[in-house]
Amino acid sequence: MGSATTQALAATDAALATTKIGDLSIAQELFLAARSISESSQLSSALSSWGIPGEARAGVAAQVFAGLQPATVSLVTTAAAQRWSSLDDLVAGIEALAIRAASLAAPQVDVEGELFEVTRTVAANPELELALGSRLGEASAKGKLIESILGGRASEATTLIVSSLVQQPRERRVRTLLNRALRLVADQRGRTVATVYAASPLDADQLTRLRASLASRYGADVALNTVVDPGVLGGLRIEIGDDVIDATVSARLHDLRQRLAG
Repeated sequence: MGSATTQALAATDAALATTKIGDLSIAQELFLAARSISESSQLSSALSSWGIPGEARAGVAAQVFAGLQPATVSLVTTAAAQRWSSLDDLVAGIEALAIRAASLAAPQVDVEGELFEVTRTVAANPELELALGSRLGEASAKGKLIESILGGRASEATTLIVSSLVQQPRERRVRTLLNRALRLVADQRGRTVATVYAASPLDADQLTRLRASLASRYGADVALNTVVDPGVLGGLRIEIGDDVIDATVSARLHDLRQRLAG
């Protein structure tokens, strides 16, 4: 990520922080705006060119998206007025606003957990991942497929995020899209995400103690996503950010075998 994009994201995040989000409509419109910009070479050029003053770029965005809610238009024009390192960063920035807005619209919903379960479902079903990632399928059909799969199983916020992302992958794998969305939702809620692998399910007390321990270590609230994997034999493997804490029996046995072989 270039320095220009880092500064642009700070500006758009600040704008979102002052925006009143009551329902999912703003998130829906932001996803629409991101897709519209991505699909129009003329519009994308006008909104991402450093040769055009930021105020002029914002004016173009205001005209093009005048039919959207004032709050949505304000967020899109703020994004357009910034300098981004690339066109893709601009589109990704507006997409990030949409994901964050969806999270804000459903504060009581465990969107992170739902996104994690969707990611696991996709990973466990190669045919589904292929169907969603194929360039041959219609974007709208992919969105409808997600809606049919998640209907009644996930919240409207999660369904909106996933269906919108699979319709505009922009050369990204489905699991990459979902993992990014999960991190953005967690960040919006002031959390970091940890994936915990254990041989058997952890009880409520174990989860509480683990969450407190990780929060103390990383200085932030931690959202735990647990995976039952008998292959770890015992203990825990924790992935959080770029860190891996492997305290599993299988890891210790592996180390022992290597020492004996050496």
